[in-house]
Amino acid sequence: MRRIVLACLVFAGVLLSLSPALAAGDRGSAEEAIALVKKGKNFIKANGNESAYTAINDPKGQFVDRDLYLFVFDATGKTLAHGANAKLIGKNLIDLKDSDNKYFIREFLELAGKKGKGWVDYKWTHPQTKEIEHKSTYIEKLDDGTIIGCGIYKI
Repeated sequence: MRRIVLACLVFAGVLLSLSPALAAGDRGSAEEAIALVKKGKNFIKANGNESAYTAINDPKGQFVDRDLYLFVFDATGKTLAHGANAKLIGKNLIDLKDSDNKYFIREFLELAGKKGKGWVDYKWTHPQTKEIEHKSTYIEKLDDGTIIGCGIYKI
């Protein structure tokens, strides 16, 4: 009986030690986020805004991968495309704040204006866990002044 209990405890310990690694595998990496932004940027150039926005808005399409998804904002903060939440399309989110009262959409636009691309850190609700988590979003400014981005949730 002791052997069975001991074996169960060892097995449970192994499972617990693996769970962070498994959770990390369900999350996109910084490299994957940058690659998805570049893919979306190229798709927009090749297919035009209307077709690209339709593709980006498809939650089961090529621009959504686990917890990674693309979004596009115009220069005023209006959502033009969003792979995770179609309800945001057409809404101006310039005054949206995270749980620490950080105006992160404003930071996206400021960064795009100054450097053209880069990362912005803030807190946001993870689409799968529904928990507020640390997030870092990579954005790039497009030729027409819009920005395209994709964020990663940090463990």
